[in-house]
Amino acid sequence: MSQQASGETAEKWEEPGKGKRAGFGSFGQPKSDYDKFMDSEGVPVFRGIGIGSVKDLPLADWPRLGGRGSYIQLNGSEGKWGFYIAEIPAAGALNVEKHLYEKVVFVVEGRGSTEVWLEEGGKKHTFEWQKGSLFSIPVNAYHRIVNATSKPALITVGTTAPNLINLIGDVDFIFNCPYKFTDRFSESDDFYVHNEDIEPDPIRGLAMQRTNYIPDLINADLPYDNRRSPGYRRVEPQMTGNKFYIKIGQHETGRYAKAHAHTSATVLMCIGGHGYTYTWPERLGVNPWADGNGHLVERVDYGPFGIVSAAPGGARWYHQHFNASKEPFRLIMWNGPNHPSLVTGLPPGAKQIDHTGMDITEGGTSIPYWMEDPFLRDEFECRLAEDGGTSRMEPGLYDKPDDA
Repeated sequence: MSQQASGETAEKWEEPGKGKRAGFGSFGQPKSDYDKFMDSEGVPVFRGIGIGSVKDLPLADWPRLGGRGSYIQLNGSEGKWGFYIAEIPAAGALNVEKHLYEKVVFVVEGRGSTEVWLEEGGKKHTFEWQKGSLFSIPVNAYHRIVNATSKPALITVGTTAPNLINLIGDVDFIFNCPYKFTDRFSESDDFYVHNEDIEPDPIRGLAMQRTNYIPDLINADLPYDNRRSPGYRRVEPQMTGNKFYIKIGQHETGRYAKAHAHTSATVLMCIGGHGYTYTWPERLGVNPWADGNGHLVERVDYGPFGIVSAAPGGARWYHQHFNASKEPFRLIMWNGPNHPSLVTGLPPGAKQIDHTGMDITEGGTSIPYWMEDPFLRDEFECRLAEDGGTSRMEPGLYDKPDDA
């Protein structure tokens, strides 16, 4: 008998008999190193397809952070990036942290400040934040998040912790590595000054903003995009040299997005208005209700600070977002290090198209309005009418083009 590294006795493997296959054939998904890390932290882990508001999540004391919190691991995001919510004590602060994974913070409630420094005795950046602020912490930089008010503050945090912990497998190294990422940190006084300049991202030519801090994402101006829905606005911040991909989009009042399909990773978080999302496996086709498969479609209704997994099943899923409010429907889309044009498995220089922004008729995965299941339009109009709203979806959007 051999001994495993853990000291446990290993079972002896036997070859299968003639005409039989090795292995169990079916098995339960094992816990990853990141799953085990979350379990060790002693706080709840919320799993599922979504929730109406992260404010409804139970919080528990979190000794490592110095506040209260809960992990969030929506279906489809397992192993792709990490998410959690943390409460900062009234007139207090979270513990000083330093870690190898990337960290993006969005403020749900409260007002305070953050201190960031690369090495003890070195340049320290301090900036203030409020409800709606978005900021990023450079990799392996020291940081401390302080609450300036007499009430608890609440933040949501996206990280690449699962990617690092699952790959390296040594949590002590993640939190105590001495290496300084000097290309991710600058001593310049404007390092955390909001930059409003918009430029095309170098891969897809979409609106991008190089900034490490956005003071009020809820009310910030967004550039016109027009890909997801009529009048759609969108920008993707590039923060502290991150691989973590994040974007902000907005659907106008009385309008909704085209359904489009991609693999798991994206989690949407509402920060303005309210609405609902439908999501279904691509194998069900473009008309699941008409084809008798409406019962297999998942739906999440959510308002400010609600979240939903866009593709919860691992494979490609269609998902479609509906603005049910009398105001614009603004969403943060968290992807982790899963830029849609960098996780394709294609060699450099291979031809790509913007598949989620292009219609099926163009080789993409977006379902044009004239091709979508009629159930969706009818329900949307009824849903708006219940609240005294009116659809602003022009009838011509549902006309099949002559060349289709």
